[in-house]
Amino acid sequence: MQVKKLAGTALALVLACSIAPAGAGNAGDTIRIGVITSLTGPAAQSGEQMKAGIDTWLRQNGSQVAGKKLEVIYKDDTGPQADVAKRLATERLVRENVDILAGFVFTPNAIAAAAVAEKARRPMVVMNAAASGVTEKSRYVTRTSYTIAQSVQPLADWAYKTGSRKVFSIVSDYAPGIDAETWFNNSFAAHGGQVVATVRVPLNTVDYSAYLQRIKDEKPDAIHVFLPNGQPMVAFIKGYKEKGLDKAGIRFLGGEGWADEDVLAMGGDAMLGIYTAGFYAYSRPGAENARFLQAFSQTVGGRFQPNFLSVSAYDAMNLIAATLTRTEGHAEAVRFIQAAATYSATSPRGSVSIDPATRDIVQTIYIRRIDKKEGKYVATEIDRYDGVKDPAKSAAAAGRMK
Repeated sequence: MQVKKLAGTALALVLACSIAPAGAGNAGDTIRIGVITSLTGPAAQSGEQMKAGIDTWLRQNGSQVAGKKLEVIYKDDTGPQADVAKRLATERLVRENVDILAGFVFTPNAIAAAAVAEKARRPMVVMNAAASGVTEKSRYVTRTSYTIAQSVQPLADWAYKTGSRKVFSIVSDYAPGIDAETWFNNSFAAHGGQVVATVRVPLNTVDYSAYLQRIKDEKPDAIHVFLPNGQPMVAFIKGYKEKGLDKAGIRFLGGEGWADEDVLAMGGDAMLGIYTAGFYAYSRPGAENARFLQAFSQTVGGRFQPNFLSVSAYDAMNLIAATLTRTEGHAEAVRFIQAAATYSATSPRGSVSIDPATRDIVQTIYIRRIDKKEGKYVATEIDRYDGVKDPAKSAAAAGRMK
């Protein structure tokens, strides 16, 4: 413990002594963006999606903005490791004197890096990390992804509106899962629905059979599920089908990630008929998404389809470019964040903007059903909630006003 404390103190001293004054890093002709993401380890696929979104934006728009060249510097945090993310953020500021920090698949990593951004007075653009509190950790953080509450509250509203009255909640036991549990359960109950049971499962769970049997025994009319992206989702949905929960009339309600190509492909027919809420699926209609899909396919050589992480990263680059245009190429933290607060654009996901009060994104949340069309699993948009802000911060603001 003492060694860790000394290491942290040394890091803080390096940060204080070695970083150039705010705004000095972009005095030349280059704006350096330090992207910290997971390029190896259990979340390597998420990092690959993030990088592909950034590279797609560069393919479409080039690297020149407001008379400056954009230089993207990638560093691998290897997974949910806050200490590693904090060290990498500090090193990018000290060694490369980056002007903007960006990336962050995981909430703990983003929170750790936000402390560095605050101390160094550097802007930071979060491309995933969906716990509501992330943007409150520094005055210089903005986010282009979403918050868990932002997708879960519309899902709860829609579930009640379309007939669900008794829901079983099951989430992974970490900050995003607890956010999902809190916001779904409270929102559903506020409409008059009943949450018959709430279960938090360990993050490393691979066998859900006992939980699924309990759900079947409780006889809810729906389950709300929040699990980490990828294999945990696949294991759960296959068990849901094998246990016959679908045949028992227990409707499946999930958040973002359930409409991703890899999850759909691995889950197969077990995915059919489930409902999911989120801001992006590659199969969504529209000319803007069609253009993005074409450019993305060229970027990755057709190896995989984009998911919500790649679109968030793509939009983050668009926000950075638009903001730098407004600031005439200056990335000084206060000026950058103030300009970013005015951002609005048309995205592959639809219309987006930044809430100036919270520095979080405002966007449409889509309710989607998983179908099979022409031999492919796709997410069909069946309802939508436009102009959704982070309800967690809206609720906190309302509480302060009372």
